[in-house]
Amino acid sequence: MVHRDIRMDRNPVDDLMSEVHRLSKKVKRQVRFMEVCGTHTMAIARSGLRNLLPDNITLISGPGCPVCVTPNSYIDRAIAISNLDKTRILTFGDMFRVPSSVSSLEKQRSNGAKIDIVYSPLDGLELARAHPDETIVFLGVGFETTAPLVATVIKYAAKEKIQNFLVLSGHRLIPPAMEALVSSPDHTIDGFICPGHVSVIIGAESYRIFVEKYGIACVIAGFEVYDILQSIVYLLEMIAGIREKSVYIQYSRCVNKDGNTTARKVMYDVFEPIDSEWRGLGIIPLSGLAMKSKYSDFDAKKIPVNISSYREKKGCLCGMVLKGSISPFDCKLFGKQCTPESPVGPCMVSSEGTCAAYYAYERR
Repeated sequence: MVHRDIRMDRNPVDDLMSEVHRLSKKVKRQVRFMEVCGTHTMAIARSGLRNLLPDNITLISGPGCPVCVTPNSYIDRAIAISNLDKTRILTFGDMFRVPSSVSSLEKQRSNGAKIDIVYSPLDGLELARAHPDETIVFLGVGFETTAPLVATVIKYAAKEKIQNFLVLSGHRLIPPAMEALVSSPDHTIDGFICPGHVSVIIGAESYRIFVEKYGIACVIAGFEVYDILQSIVYLLEMIAGIREKSVYIQYSRCVNKDGNTTARKVMYDVFEPIDSEWRGLGIIPLSGLAMKSKYSDFDAKKIPVNISSYREKKGCLCGMVLKGSISPFDCKLFGKQCTPESPVGPCMVSSEGTCAAYYAYERR
């Protein structure tokens, strides 16, 4: 395998950018790389990297924001539960302002519902101990990065027999969503910039299918500009035939081949894969995590609530943005009716949302 060494004697970012431009001429065609992580999307937007790349390289954002891909059906259920007496909802901050079919958690709290923003599911156990007369419901939204922690907290609750602590699982798995994208015959993805945090848990081998079955190059990237540029270099080398097409770990300071087997063991001891709905992508087989029967006492889905029919906000194109079909600039609501102060869709709310990133850093 031939690999051109990159000079690091002065400014490594400048050297990497020069290498990207050199390799782009070897590729001689338009290529589209998808970053599958909201933190990558923010880093790319903040650095202005998208506008510094050669004209034949396009970076597109994928379904890497857990709040953004959470469908209205989940949020509507959480809102319905918040209307019950002696019930307290706990959520991470990103979910608080996301509009659903009928309302938002923020509006619910202003109307008197008990809804708290927390930084860890462990806060839920403390509140459950302190308020034994209340049902504490933690909104478990996230990918493989957060699911092991939530699973651990559920195991703590079971061990301590804390019966008033429940979790509404909205956890989702990244590789099935990536496969749903490339299974489409009209996809235009030439390479994946794979998520760093998720990969710490699932390891590099989880992406092997994209190389072997779909012929798509993959690089697991860190979050600095240097990391992202080096990952683009690796992808271009694979497309140009300079580097063997495979799954490469650029983020080697944190990610290895097999991931964190202990975290995955805990996760799959409590949860099991199920078919799950993703905003914009529909039902994806075995892409969600539901609580196993032995932990059903802690499953908030057992709470009976009446939920009206789900609907999306008129004109919101978050689903298409999450598939990489369009950029936020293609949405007529972007920056007009839809702003961070008055969001229409979740992609404008979350700190990992594509629309929020474009609004903050790329409008000018």
